[in-house]
This record gives sequence, C-alpha cells and structure tokens, in this order.
Amino acid sequence: MMTQTPASSSGGFNYPVLRRPSLRELGKAIKWCDLFWQNNLSLRTVWPAWLLRKPVVITHQGSYCRAPRGIDLVQRCKHAIVRRTTSVAISRAVAASFPTNSVIIHNPYDARKFSSGSRGGQRSARLIFLGRLVSEKGVDILLQALAILQARNSSPSLTIVGGGPELSALQELTKALRLEHQVTFTGPKRGEELTALLRRHEILVVPSRYDEPFGVVALEGIACGCVVVGSRGGGLPEAIGPCGLLFQNGDVNALAAALESLLVSPDERERLLAHAPQHLAKFHPATIAEEYLALFRSKLA
Repeated sequence: MMTQTPASSSGGFNYPVLRRPSLRELGKAIKWCDLFWQNNLSLRTVWPAWLLRKPVVITHQGSYCRAPRGIDLVQRCKHAIVRRTTSVAISRAVAASFPTNSVIIHNPYDARKFSSGSRGGQRSARLIFLGRLVSEKGVDILLQALAILQARNSSPSLTIVGGGPELSALQELTKALRLEHQVTFTGPKRGEELTALLRRHEILVVPSRYDEPFGVVALEGIACGCVVVGSRGGGLPEAIGPCGLLFQNGDVNALAAALESLLVSPDERERLLAHAPQHLAKFHPATIAEEYLALFRSKLA
C-alpha cells in the first residue's frame, strides 16, 4: 500500500506500507504490481502507472466530483482522467457526478465493531448524532427541530457525539433554545465506548446540510440497532435504505415531523429495523471485498 500520510500511532498494518514515496520508490512499486488501484484520484501517482501500461482502477469518494468551473486545470485534468480510466463510485450520487459509466461499489462498515448485541430490553436514550461538529453536518438544524418538538410538549433526549470548531456555537444555541436539560455533548468517542452509546439509543440522526457522498455512519447506527433519520441529498439515502426516514436537506420542520413520527411509534421503528439484516449484508466487508476482487480479476483477464 502507498500513501501520502505520515505514520500514525494508532497501530500498524499486517502488510507493507510505503509512505510518501520518492519518484524512484513509486516507479519501483508500480512496476512490481499487476494492477494499480487508487482510493481517490491522485495526479501525483497515477501517471507512472499509465507510462508503465498497468491497469488502473480509481475509487471515487466524492472530494473532487463537482464539475469543473472556469479554468480550474487540476479539476479538469482529473475529470479527463476519469473518462479514460476504470472508475468505481461509492454511491449512485457520486457516479452521477462524472460523464462516464462507473462501477458502483459502496463503502463497507466495520461489522466486527458495530453490532446490535442483544435486541431485548428497552433502550434508555432516544436520539443520537455522531460526527464532526462543522456547519455542513447540520447539528444546528437538529437542535432547532428539537425546539419545535419541545413546543409540542415532546422533549426527547439527544446525545451529540463528536468534536469540532462548531462546538461552542452549538452549546450556545442549546442554551438559547432552552434545551440544556435534554441535550448532552460527549465529545469524540471511539471503539467499544462508541458502540455502547449507539446501542443505548433508538434513533440516529444524520441532518447534513450538504449532499453526503455516502454515509457509513448510517450503516454503523443501523448495525447497532438504531433507525436512522437522514437528509435526502447525495448518497446518504443509499446507506439508510429501508431502515429509516428521509427529509429534505435543511428543512427543520420536515426533520421535526420525521422525528416525531418515529418517537411516538415503536412499532414503526421495529418495522424499519426488520429490514436491517438484509440491508446490512450488502455492505458487509466480505461482500464489498468480493465485488472489488471480481472487478480486479476482470481487468487482469
């Protein structure tokens, strides 16, 4: 594996990792391989593979999928390469960003870490948000929806898991909306602590303002036994599938209505969760790995 990221203290891999390779190291590695796979297009490393006539597959995660505007030579170059290379898109929404046919292979979730455990017993908490606290994630929209529910004499608890530059502003908004008694900010959580939190909640809310390229967080919530309420744009609906409800991006009233409908109806939550096993099977790591292997074999045939 090659990467431009420095070494991390989070642990090693059970295969060699070539970090920030020199041009010589890059050429040697590409000459050695049978097929060159990029997870997001890198102009810096793709051209040696073309010069060496290696099969190239590029998986698009969404960071450069917008159509080029003005001169924007880098963006235009990337889109030109996409038109001439085997492309994998992580969602139908990402695939639609390019004027070429892409193979759709969704991102997997970590099935070893995220699971519902025992489905028996009542969950002790109601709503949970998981993600970075930045404006595009729409946590302020969620807080405003809670204020609408409060005016209707409904005060569900909300746990906000994550950190980021909007933390202080969101805490101030919570106070301004008089929601302090029902909103808890936990900061970032990982591993078993995160899984345990998801398992205690009924509904995961993904209120993104922007069009998410996909939405693995929705799969993680579903795997832990949460139904999901998420915004309609982008690839997030593909991750939620039949296991939750959608609302129009940025529509506070629609979000409040979706939450209210699930909060008052445990039968509806159970109906949606009944689809979880079949839905999650499509995103299991083994399933996604087989899809990639089939594609790679087809390029080497």
